[in-house]
Amino acid sequence: MKFSEILQQLKPEWVQTSSLATHPDCNPEIEGLAAVEAAIAGQLSYIEGETFAKVVQTPQEMLQQTQGSALILPLDEGLQQEASHRGIAWIGSTEPRLLFARVTQLFYQPYRPAPQVHPTAVIDETVQLGKAVSIGANVVIQRNAVIGDGVCLFPNVTIYPEVEVGDNTVIHANCTIEEHTIIGKNCIIHAGAAIGSEGFGFVPSPTEGWVKMEQMGRVVLEDQVDIGSNTTIDRPALGETRIGYNTKIDNLVQIAHGCTVGQNCAISSQVGLSGKVTVGNQVLLAGQVGVANRVTIGEGAIATAKSGLHKDVPPKAIVSGYPAIPNKLWLKISAVYNRLPEMYKLFRKLSRS
Repeated sequence: MKFSEILQQLKPEWVQTSSLATHPDCNPEIEGLAAVEAAIAGQLSYIEGETFAKVVQTPQEMLQQTQGSALILPLDEGLQQEASHRGIAWIGSTEPRLLFARVTQLFYQPYRPAPQVHPTAVIDETVQLGKAVSIGANVVIQRNAVIGDGVCLFPNVTIYPEVEVGDNTVIHANCTIEEHTIIGKNCIIHAGAAIGSEGFGFVPSPTEGWVKMEQMGRVVLEDQVDIGSNTTIDRPALGETRIGYNTKIDNLVQIAHGCTVGQNCAISSQVGLSGKVTVGNQVLLAGQVGVANRVTIGEGAIATAKSGLHKDVPPKAIVSGYPAIPNKLWLKISAVYNRLPEMYKLFRKLSRS
């Protein structure tokens, strides 16, 4: 599509300025998208501001080297003038990466089969199926489940009894949704995830070793939740495990029984939440963060990669390390750690004198 056609499909509030205002003849055909360092003629990319630039390459250097035909740029007049000088069409935005994400939706739509029920699907007669659903091969939907309008279940999905799946939710191949789980509208659950599986509930007994506590609760996913491949979210013995609106969870995450995760959170791969953890809204947990039982993480907090959270984290705090401490303190300690061999040699020298 033409560069001008891309602009027309974007909401006016997303675009602050563009090269078409001063260079209307620079209107290339855009055939695809690419990273700025790999872009060639006919492709569109983006460059962020100095804050996000790599140390080895400035935004100016990226612009000078790219072979792309169009760019999304920050509101930097120097960059915009250089792009026009090179004959590159551009869009000016306060958030180039966010605008690029929106442009990707113009060029790619994930595969979704047409509405149909595959003949090998096994659907209990008590199931309520909505309109325009897509039920793939070997899907099993058990008694009293409710499947909303426009739902897509890919092959080998198993839906246990009493499950509710909201409108337009997509559940990819080989997922298991266990009993009483409630999934909201417009959710995406990727391949191999297990939602509503039994929490790890065993009580020690002096005579029997371990006695199982039955997990009678449920898991609730609010609207627009994304769940990555092979992630597990457990139901509790009592009550519920809840994932808040628009929260995004990566692959290989474990969320234990009775946890509450707020809205608009981002949880990266290999994070583990122990039982009854409470996570506030807009929390970011980086890869391999571990959280102990009953810890509360305040709204807007960030835990950097491989942190171990054994006590509550205040709102908007940034923590690092194992056990987790304030990030600024952790950075100072890390700097000292790298000098330990040198400091040890000095200590040995002083101790001999």
